[in-house]
Amino acid sequence: MAISERSGPGRPRKRFGQHFLNDQTAIARIVETLDPCPEEILCEIGPGRGALSDRLAALDNELHLVEIDRDLVLLLQKRYAAQSNIHIHEQDALTLAVESLYAAGKVVLVGNLPYNISTALMIHLLAQRERIERMVFMVQKEVALRLTALPGGKDYGRLTVMMNRVFESQFVFDVAPEAFTPPPKVWSGVVAFKPLAVPVGPKVDEAGFAALVRQAFSQRRKTLRNALKGLCPESLIEQAGLDPKVRPEQVSVESFVQLAALAEKND
Repeated sequence: MAISERSGPGRPRKRFGQHFLNDQTAIARIVETLDPCPEEILCEIGPGRGALSDRLAALDNELHLVEIDRDLVLLLQKRYAAQSNIHIHEQDALTLAVESLYAAGKVVLVGNLPYNISTALMIHLLAQRERIERMVFMVQKEVALRLTALPGGKDYGRLTVMMNRVFESQFVFDVAPEAFTPPPKVWSGVVAFKPLAVPVGPKVDEAGFAALVRQAFSQRRKTLRNALKGLCPESLIEQAGLDPKVRPEQVSVESFVQLAALAEKND
């Protein structure tokens, strides 16, 4: 379907951070990475003009498309009007309740995420991981590197720790700006996520763990002792087997969980 980039339905909107993927090789690789089984329930976040949606629609799975742009919703409704297995939701993905798509089981999520919501969306989906079978998302490459970083590097941070406590994450491939309309100013990366059977480390209070990790990385150049001042005494950091003088980016996901569990007991 030919759509003007400058006017009419489907034009990219800056306020939604829209960059429409149109590279068929990248789209094919995303579907290959997703590897949907026939009976799985699929959900694409940010379908845009439907380039990836067309590949997913051809699989005959039940497919939910979550799109915030009303003009694009109308375009998608017309495009898939004859396919009863496709359900289109005019909705902000940051308000998405995965359970509402399929109450009886888990959902497979996929999408080319707008750069301006990708981090917030990951945090939003963390709380719904029990409803997620797996996820494949394209995000800004900088975010992709953060999601899959190892301790000790500049990319390792709050998002890394939060996601990798409960998901196995894998950087799959990167995508050049020319694969999009309009081309973004940066490269993108595709990341695959699979929920872990059991979260890393001991059981912790979710809110307490999130607060500890957030504070630890709020001033990442500080030592762990100084970053967690008022939340974790130095003795507790040592009890977790950590050197209070290390910086937060040097602390493993498991060690953060251990520290949060100790802090919870110490309250």
